[in-house]
Amino acid sequence: MRLLEIIAPGEFRLTRDIANNIEPYAILSHTWGKDEEEVSFRDLENRSRQQKIGYEKIRLCGEQAARDGLRYFWVDTCCIDKSSSAELTEAINSMFNWYQKASRCYVYLADVPAADYGGNDPSSEMWETAFLKSRWFTRGWTLQELVAPDVVEFFSQEWKWLGNKSSLAGQIRDACGVPVETLREQGLSSFSINERMQWAANRTTTRPEDKAYSLLGIFGVYMPLLYGEGELPAFSRLRREIDAFLGSSDASEDREGISFADFHLLR
Repeated sequence: MRLLEIIAPGEFRLTRDIANNIEPYAILSHTWGKDEEEVSFRDLENRSRQQKIGYEKIRLCGEQAARDGLRYFWVDTCCIDKSSSAELTEAINSMFNWYQKASRCYVYLADVPAADYGGNDPSSEMWETAFLKSRWFTRGWTLQELVAPDVVEFFSQEWKWLGNKSSLAGQIRDACGVPVETLREQGLSSFSINERMQWAANRTTTRPEDKAYSLLGIFGVYMPLLYGEGELPAFSRLRREIDAFLGSSDASEDREGISFADFHLLR
């Protein structure tokens, strides 16, 4: 795992790959723009990051981390060398844990304007409407980014604080169907496999296999990535891994006799 280290106001650098003794860090959750707009691992190496539109949210994330007393932060677009299939596989299988271990997760909602909570300002109603319709709630990967960290804070397109997943639990439930109990520290194991699958039913991913891969952490399983295998085979492998996990787990959860169709709700 590589982190971005804050070395001066507005300045940061990529750390080496850290295996152990990871310092407290913040983590960014966001929706990606076009590939050419996002700051990549190579852009950091080549020092061409500031030329990309996506640099601004990384800068804002770093500034927020510094305000929160953190020296390190992590952003998926640029902290993973995606040219290495081994590194990408390790990162995706570890992603849930990385979000879970983060001191804070900052959700950047690029399509939600800032809100004024004071009085009867009509912008408050406009903010909530935009929040409920945000693209962030429709993406496959952001489900684990919502439920894994203890502290999840939401920011508008201008990086204005909107609330956290506890204070906004009702709106989040309305936006994506994740129960309030999950947002307020009730463990995933309290919910059945079918219930967790339902949370992902209306979410989409750019690559079809990612519909399955983005759920690995939700079910606590691991498997190799085979991009190009297609959505159906990926879900079939996911089902086998979950079956194997339940078969060896001491948890009292029912196996429920889940059919293949149940695992393929994202189709």
